[in-house]
Amino acid sequence: MNDLEVRQLRCFVAVAEELHFGRAADRLSMTQPPLSRTIRSLERQLGVTLFERTTRQVELTGAGEVLLRDARTALEAVTAAAHRARHAGSASPRLRIALKADIDGGLLPQILDAYSTDPAALPPELVLGGFGAQPQALRDGLADVALVLRPVDERGLDSEPLLTEPVLVAMAATDPLAARTRLCLADLAGRRLLDGAPADEGPTAPSQPGGTAPASNLSEIFSLVETGSIVFFAPASVARRNPRPGVAYRPVSDLPNCTLAVAWPQEARSTAVAAFVRAAVAIAGAHHARAEPPVHSTTA
Repeated sequence: MNDLEVRQLRCFVAVAEELHFGRAADRLSMTQPPLSRTIRSLERQLGVTLFERTTRQVELTGAGEVLLRDARTALEAVTAAAHRARHAGSASPRLRIALKADIDGGLLPQILDAYSTDPAALPPELVLGGFGAQPQALRDGLADVALVLRPVDERGLDSEPLLTEPVLVAMAATDPLAARTRLCLADLAGRRLLDGAPADEGPTAPSQPGGTAPASNLSEIFSLVETGSIVFFAPASVARRNPRPGVAYRPVSDLPNCTLAVAWPQEARSTAVAAFVRAAVAIAGAHHARAEPPVHSTTA
């Protein structure tokens, strides 16, 4: 059997994810006939049927489901290799640090200060992204190290916990629930998160305390919270750093804590990455030693 080609895998993944040859062809900016020929050729090459096709639908076979999982991993590795090679060949290499703005437990400035004193340190470059985007940035080779909120998809990554803290609910100060000092998820019935999900079901994704947000930053999110349009689940450190007269933060007794961690690719051999991880762990340890009290504010 000849080796599989990246082009074949990209075509296969597109069809497998769309389950429609026309949509997959549009996604790949090609016409449908050559896409169909590529898939048939791939099936002959592997000696298996990857899709069950009828005039009305396309479905993955058992062999197709197995290939889809491994093909995604392979394509991620190819993409990451290209990004890392370009970065390594740069005339002025930097340490690319992926994070969501303001989701660093208030530790990032101290971590960067400590990191800068290490002989292995490279100039840092912040790679900002949305909630939960950081692990994929590492897998895609777009970042070297990241600050992430657990639980999160850690496939192919190593990590060290830095800070565990409660998750609070942010609501309009005029909300009747703001008169109470402590809530449970059931109390949030009838209220919605930014993505429209019911707030009483908790965060809509474990790595996204506020849910999948169409708003681009915390300022926009809190503006919506102030109007009473939504509520938002925020780590306690975010509440401390974002006091707003129109927003009340309340503990939620049955909402699990979140953990800030530093993460990096398992295959990383960079001394700069190791230096950043050492600095992050040291600063987190110092933070635990002085243990800030939890937030129980009335209007932040």
